[in-house]
Amino acid sequence: MITVVGVGPGAPDHHTQALLNAVARADILVGGERHLAIFPHFNGETKRLSSDIYSLMKWLELHQQKNVVVLASGDPLFYGIGKRIAEYFRPENIRILPGISAVQYLCSLIHLDMNDIYLTSSHGRRPDFDWLLSHPKIGMVTDKITGPREIADQILARGQQRFMVIGENLSQQSQRITYLKPDEVGSDYDINVVVILNER
Repeated sequence: MITVVGVGPGAPDHHTQALLNAVARADILVGGERHLAIFPHFNGETKRLSSDIYSLMKWLELHQQKNVVVLASGDPLFYGIGKRIAEYFRPENIRILPGISAVQYLCSLIHLDMNDIYLTSSHGRRPDFDWLLSHPKIGMVTDKITGPREIADQILARGQQRFMVIGENLSQQSQRITYLKPDEVGSDYDINVVVILNER
C-alpha cells in the first residue's frame, strides 16, 4: 500500500495524528529533504524525491507491496504530488491523507473565510492573470518565477484596486505576514503564499 500524506504548513504543531500514525507504520519513507528532516528518528528505509516524477512512479510501482509513505507539502491534493500518484495507481493500491494547506493556514491567521475563494498555484505553470484577477478573492501558492512582485505587477497593469497578504515561512519561527498594496510589494520574499483581495 502506498500512503500519500500531507505534512501541513511545516511546524510539528500542525501535523495530523493520521500523519504520525502513517509514519510510525511505514517501511519506507519518501519525501524531499525538508520533509524527511521532520522525522530524524525514523528507522526504516528512506528515499529522497527528485523532479523526475516518472522515475518515482516506476520506483513506487516496484515497492508497492511494502508500506510506503510519501510525504507531501501541505495537502497532497492541493497542487501536490497526490494528484500524480492518484492518476498513476489503481484506487485500491493507494490512500491519501489530507494535511493543512498553506493557503488554509494563512487564511486562518488573518481571519479570512475561504468561502468563494479561488485557489491556485504558480508552481510549474504560468497563471492566466486575466482569468485569475477576475475573481474577488484569490489564494495562491507561489514559486520563484511567479511570486509576489510578479502578481503585483499584473494587478497594477490592469489598474485594479487590490491589496495583498503575503505569508512567508508559514508556521516557522521566521514566519512573517505583511499586508501591502501592489505598489508597495518588494522583490525578495522567502517561500510564501499570497492572498489577493479587493480593497475594502
